[in-house]
Amino acid sequence: MFNRLRRTRLNPLLRDLVRETRLDLDNFIYPLFVVEGQGVRNEIASMPGVFQLSIDEILKECCEIKSLGIKSILLFGIPSLKDSVGSDALNDDGIIARTLRAIKAEFGSSLLVITDLCFCEYTDHGHCGVLDECSVNNDATLEISAKQALIHAKNGADMIAPSGMMDGIIACLREALDGGGFENLPVMAYSTKFASAYYGPFRDVAESAPSFGDRKSYQMDSANRFEAIRESLEDEVQGADILMVKPALAFLDIIRDIKERSLLPLCAYNVSGEYALLKAGAKLGVIDYEKVMMETLVGIKRAGADMIISYHAKEVAKIL
Repeated sequence: MFNRLRRTRLNPLLRDLVRETRLDLDNFIYPLFVVEGQGVRNEIASMPGVFQLSIDEILKECCEIKSLGIKSILLFGIPSLKDSVGSDALNDDGIIARTLRAIKAEFGSSLLVITDLCFCEYTDHGHCGVLDECSVNNDATLEISAKQALIHAKNGADMIAPSGMMDGIIACLREALDGGGFENLPVMAYSTKFASAYYGPFRDVAESAPSFGDRKSYQMDSANRFEAIRESLEDEVQGADILMVKPALAFLDIIRDIKERSLLPLCAYNVSGEYALLKAGAKLGVIDYEKVMMETLVGIKRAGADMIISYHAKEVAKIL
């Protein structure tokens, strides 16, 4: 006597009925990258289908996203002028502030706009904050991060996602937002963000490659499991509303670890390198692109992610 587990696999309708993990468009967040200018739509060679867009093109893209059933975007700003402290990020007429106002004027509450809060896209050195002698000065960066958060909040951000991996960033932003009258604005923590080689193509689109060194002194060592868990649990204590693991695919164990230890919603960032690898595989003809893409995203969801930031989101929407 033995169990015949295939009984629920033979009929395709029954397979659908017992499926444990499902992808839902409500759980996808699509990244967008805004640059200065008019009519700008620069495709990124390392990320086919991903573009740098001027504000007018961002609005067109948001129309398409909404028509596909995607309701959330993650917005990155890329200014034309960069300096040592990322001044454009602290300007009420900077690229991110103007884009937020334009999106909200056009779409109001029908589109959830999450803003990336960091300085790597805004600085001439490509690091995530104010530099000191050997690395990013954590506490000095917290000060300007609080100012940046208030700029985002005042111009219409629905949620703020600080990606710089500064110690104490969630507590700092929560204090600034609450003190500024934005106590109901949620914060999605990049709570466990690894110093990963999977970010390579992102630095092409965001123009944020460090001009020297790397980010290993403030982003996480990819070999460290328990430190990764501590990072997320610390952000929960500080007041994060949503936790995140970034990247996703090589860190499914960390997604599961955190999901088992926290009751907060958990986001996974299906990053640029993961996207680019699948696109390259499709171009070479060595994979069935759509099937591998969907299997990858189901795997991320199955590991414990409640939501997924992904450059595949539009393609998933068309399939679903």
